[in-house]
Amino acid sequence: MRRFRVARSRPSQPSISAPGSRGDRRWSPATLRADVTASLVVFLVAVPLCVGVAVASGAPAELGLVTGMVGGLLTGLLPGSSLQVSGPAAGLTVLVYEAVQEYGLGTLGALVLIAGVLQLAMGALRLGRWFRAISVAVVQGMLAGIGLVLITGQVYALADAKAPGGGPANLAGLPRLLVDTLASEDAPVALAIGVSTIVVLVLWPRWRPAARVLPAPLVAVALATAVVGVLDLPVARVEVQGLLDVVRPPGSADFARLVEAGAVLGALGTVLAFALIASAESLFSAAAVDRLHDGPKTDYDKELMAQGAGNTVCGLLGALPMTAVIVRSAANVHAGARTKASRVLHGVWLLVFAVAFPAALGVVPIAALAGVLVHAGCKLLPVKAWGPLWREHRGEAVVLAATAVAIVATNMFEGVLLGLLMAVAKSAWETSHVHLEVAGLEGTGPVQVRALGNATFLRLPKLLDQLEALPRDREVELDLSGLRHLDHACAAALGHWEEQRRGPGGSAREKASSAAP
Repeated sequence: MRRFRVARSRPSQPSISAPGSRGDRRWSPATLRADVTASLVVFLVAVPLCVGVAVASGAPAELGLVTGMVGGLLTGLLPGSSLQVSGPAAGLTVLVYEAVQEYGLGTLGALVLIAGVLQLAMGALRLGRWFRAISVAVVQGMLAGIGLVLITGQVYALADAKAPGGGPANLAGLPRLLVDTLASEDAPVALAIGVSTIVVLVLWPRWRPAARVLPAPLVAVALATAVVGVLDLPVARVEVQGLLDVVRPPGSADFARLVEAGAVLGALGTVLAFALIASAESLFSAAAVDRLHDGPKTDYDKELMAQGAGNTVCGLLGALPMTAVIVRSAANVHAGARTKASRVLHGVWLLVFAVAFPAALGVVPIAALAGVLVHAGCKLLPVKAWGPLWREHRGEAVVLAATAVAIVATNMFEGVLLGLLMAVAKSAWETSHVHLEVAGLEGTGPVQVRALGNATFLRLPKLLDQLEALPRDREVELDLSGLRHLDHACAAALGHWEEQRRGPGGSAREKASSAAP
């Protein structure tokens, strides 16, 4: 039997004190200094990611910054998780892009607003903790599918080309993209910028002293921007519209468009996908962040309501949906953040940047942002976890792969739904074990058969095969007292088998039956 030991925390290890405790140092100069430093690090990580996610979603770059501000200034103040940081996430990029293409940018705010209200309702009903019951294989498959679709879409942006459409179309168009890139004069230049950005993202973290000071995404985008600017290279750059020009609250016409004939089911599916996927990603991120620090752990229901409040405000501003982002959250913890002040301050720095330096976005090459997202998409693929998962839990690996492939082949909502159904079916199959213990075959008396486990319709063919293989010229005593569960299908089948055994040429007798169908 495997034993588990719960390790006690060492008194010598630094820990983050819970608010209101004797060791609370929220207002000490050292704590404030640590939070300010961490907020600057998170801000530097967030800027290229916010802009890149917005551009990849088919939205103005400034809307990504708006979502980041809400994630810091509003969600950062609310109770729930202590150190995780919220903002626009690569995991929702594909879904947001599809929504913008289907309903228009103006209607995006209405979708996000409804999704935020739904998250608030789920938090109020205390459903946050139930997200921990979602199969990890489905979540990993969801992230892998998102990563694949994100990569195949952003490969086109690396060459300043437009993606044909969804996952299958993007995959089918890759040979054509290669031919067009080789035949073009400017596309290879953009591709070189994008690939160089990915190389910097991979190599920069290995230089640990420098990586502690400047995050890799900022360095990669800054270097690409500097090269493009100095050499005046012919590559596409981010279009700048201004912060006030892109903030557009949804109007009645936007809500009316969602209830038009033929659009209701699609809009409902998009809202549910926004709410469920953003909630699951946020709460799984919270669980991961809780393992990185010794401070107060996440209240899942409160965190779900905080995410809902943030998405409600993002919807009112016409911005992108938000979720907790593990990259920014991990950077926040590793930078030494002590309280939620660090994530609030990161929202302040985003606001200052968007108001004071909006023109800085106009010099950023789109290929560099595409490189950042291709790298982010690759990190969503469970490459290292796949081998051990296949060896130890092959059924989970199948669910993961099926979920990812379904997302690429169809869409986010249908792919996740298929993954959940497969996970439920797998669990039902694995828990539906029934075993027959047979005694007395070698004697002349009755054959004694005792059934153990859970008898469900999933194992009925195997159960009947074993029973029908018993000698027909001997009396059989079937003992069902060892069954923990006997469903109606099995009960009916066993009754029919008993009737057949009582007929000419055989006999059967049910000794005991204690499992309820």
